[in-house]
Amino acid sequence: MPHTPLAHTIRANVIAALTEDGYDNDLTAQLIPEHMQAHATVITREAAVLCGTLWFEECFLTLDPDCKIGWKAQEGANIEANQVLCEIHGNARAMLTAERPALNFLQTLSAVATLTRRYVEATSNTQARIMDTRKTLPGLRLAQKHAVRVGGGHNQRIGLFDGVLIKENHIAAAGGVGEVLEHAFRIIPPGVSIQIEVETLAQLDEALNAGARLVLLDNFSMADMRLAVNHAAKRAELEASGGITLENVHLVAETGVDRISIGALTKDVKAIDLSMRIALP
Repeated sequence: MPHTPLAHTIRANVIAALTEDGYDNDLTAQLIPEHMQAHATVITREAAVLCGTLWFEECFLTLDPDCKIGWKAQEGANIEANQVLCEIHGNARAMLTAERPALNFLQTLSAVATLTRRYVEATSNTQARIMDTRKTLPGLRLAQKHAVRVGGGHNQRIGLFDGVLIKENHIAAAGGVGEVLEHAFRIIPPGVSIQIEVETLAQLDEALNAGARLVLLDNFSMADMRLAVNHAAKRAELEASGGITLENVHLVAETGVDRISIGALTKDVKAIDLSMRIALP
């Protein structure tokens, strides 16, 4: 499966959202004169990192190609409560039909970027990189991974096709750490990342002896993470995962791990509070 261009992803996401909403039969919008023009502003009710502007624009432009959107803040910018984010000029019916899907994208992706930036800032004086996972909202994986990048985080594999993550069930089915790694090194094409998850220091030792270069430390204690870092001695990149929060992420980073993966970036999303207000020109 090839990497999907962002423009194609945005278009597909927006068409799906508009179709789900029944955009071609908006009964409420029919109360507005068909050719009426209007002006609208979008404001944020809380501080955040702005993300999703291209998805937002696509919602309006799909329904009104002549719509004009002027941004007062750019993608990735820190925004403050009650700040005007953009102004919109266009057909009133189209604007009202596009409003909810457009805000849904903007508030959701801004939430991901905002949370990611908090984790990045919490680990800013360490070597650890903040990584995402495949724990994304169905249908929005590439959008949410874009938001992670906007927030300063890093993407892991997009799906099952572009990287190997050997977990406990793979190890059990294959007969052990050494066996599954030997098989992976034999059949996986060059350039494809191979990562193995370990749950104990003994498994870490097995993985290192088998030639692992990327190891996921699953739910290790702080003490065991430090031991793992010392034992690996740069023979492999180490990634911490499991039970990581904003309250403890700095301590995790200080153990010396190279990467910290956090499913909450994309699965525990609390949308940013946004508001659109429409007026006649």
